[in-house]
Parts: sequence; structure tokens; C-alpha cells
Amino acid sequence: MPEAHPDRMVHCLKLDKELPALAKAPFPTEFGNEIAEKVSKEAWDQWLEESVRLINTYRVDLGTREGTDFLIKQLRIWLGLEEGEMQPTAWTPEEGSDAAKPSEDA
Repeated sequence: MPEAHPDRMVHCLKLDKELPALAKAPFPTEFGNEIAEKVSKEAWDQWLEESVRLINTYRVDLGTREGTDFLIKQLRIWLGLEEGEMQPTAWTPEEGSDAAKPSEDA
């Protein structure tokens, strides 16, 4: 899992604030470099949690082109880089968990 680089900050595309950056690109591609430049470690960690839900719900096989294309498309939508709707997941927060509580920002 990428670690935050202590000296580098990014204005996070997802969270819309200055936060510690990823230490390196999560993928060895142009899109991976774009993520490293525009997405914070905090947002990336949130995506990793969401991606597990998608993988489990849709039984995504990341060893196939179809599976990786599906997950990359969902990531692009999640980041707001592509129009579309996120696929729903089977996950629901447990009653009383922090994820089930309304955000203080709402």
C-alpha cells in the first residue's frame, strides 16, 4: 500500500483540500501518475476500502482485462474524472458504526 510522502502535499481532487500525497504512483501508467499528482493518501485509502466492496460484490477478477477495466472505470467515476454512476455494492454499514453515522459536514 502506498505511504504518504511526508514532504509532499497535493490539493486532493476527491477531498478538495491540501493533504499529504502518495509516495508513488499506484499504477505504472499515465493514469497512475495523474493519481499521484492529484489524489491524497487519505482519499486513496478511502478508495481502497471502496474497491474491496466492489471487488467482493461483483466478484471482480483483477487478473483479467475486463476486471481491471471495470475497477478503473469505477475509480475514474469515484474521483469525478468520468461521468457515470458508481455501481452499488452489497455492503451496508453496521448499526452504530462510524460509517453509519451522518457526517458532521452534512
